[in-house]
Amino acid sequence: MPPSKSAAHRALICSFLAGGGNVSPIIQSKDMTATTCAIKALINNENEINCIESGSTLRFIIPVAAALGKSVTFVGEGKLPERPIGDYLRLLPEHNVECVSNGGLPLTISGRLTAGKFELAGDVSSQYITGLLLALPLLDGDSEIVLTTKLESKPYVDMTIKVMAHYGVSVRQTENGYFVKGNQQYKKRDYVVEGDWSQAAFFLVGGALFGDVTLTGLDINSTQGDKAVVDVLRRFGADIKVGENTVSVKKSSLKGCEIDATDIPDMVPALAVAGAFASGTTVIKGASRLRFKESDRIESVCFNLNELGADVTQTDDGMIIRSRTLHSAELKGFNDHRIVMSMSVCASGLDGVTIIDDAQSINKSYPDFFDDFNSIGGNANVLCDR
Repeated sequence: MPPSKSAAHRALICSFLAGGGNVSPIIQSKDMTATTCAIKALINNENEINCIESGSTLRFIIPVAAALGKSVTFVGEGKLPERPIGDYLRLLPEHNVECVSNGGLPLTISGRLTAGKFELAGDVSSQYITGLLLALPLLDGDSEIVLTTKLESKPYVDMTIKVMAHYGVSVRQTENGYFVKGNQQYKKRDYVVEGDWSQAAFFLVGGALFGDVTLTGLDINSTQGDKAVVDVLRRFGADIKVGENTVSVKKSSLKGCEIDATDIPDMVPALAVAGAFASGTTVIKGASRLRFKESDRIESVCFNLNELGADVTQTDDGMIIRSRTLHSAELKGFNDHRIVMSMSVCASGLDGVTIIDDAQSINKSYPDFFDDFNSIGGNANVLCDR
């Protein structure tokens, strides 16, 4: 499997703040380009940072730039300018940083971030918490992140803390948030990026539905929350075996189940495909944040599965999928990498030809997806510029 995008974002920023160290391997995706270019812009004191379509880059780099006292304008492409940054627009001015924005991008910040109490909800995006955690150790004084609601996607914050610890920076979890001591220094370290469980989900679902698949380069002890795909597929009835660096899955008869996606929202497109082929009913809940991704992923998944003949009903925070025979169709990729990849896996189990537009969107996170997909028996004829 390719290296974890989530871990690489964090390690690259920590390495930058440490002043050196090698981070490898790194996948050559648009999201990785966004973070590496943002770091170069900070190093070169450029006055504009283009985060392309990477929400992680945007929400991680904003407080880091503020902690360094940079005056900079953040811009983006696709749907990124519409994605929420409201907590920063409220919090940063409370801590000496001026923000100029109409609610999204472009956003211009100036002033140096000051230490103190940062109060925010835990159910909007864990990326806000990661961004603050990366930045607060740099400040002259101790800080506290106080969560006013339960933290969702906590494994992503756990990953942040683990990567920071690798670079010699400590964070202490409190009863309702995190305490970060100021005046810490990131230490120069090399970092080896582990395999990506988020991308593994597509192939694991494909193997459980259509044929035996073995993936290598995955650590079952990882802090990546998306490794939970193994447990969820087992609840569907999939035959999965986990080895020391491998995960193998055999074609299985799946039965519908209920999935709480609170901590694994990125898994929903792939798991919804499993639900569409499973007997009975599958209920996915706790995924309301999917409405603010590269597309409204709840709506995108439901639209495409219904086009394929599934019986899928949207809910506010997920969907209900009822068993029905599927057929090929023309689908929309919604310029969303996870929609294109999940529907490609889905199409491999259908009669006839399925057409999916926006195939180029995979370049955001996994440019080699179709090569890997075809190498294990997929049949995708990709008509797009790479």
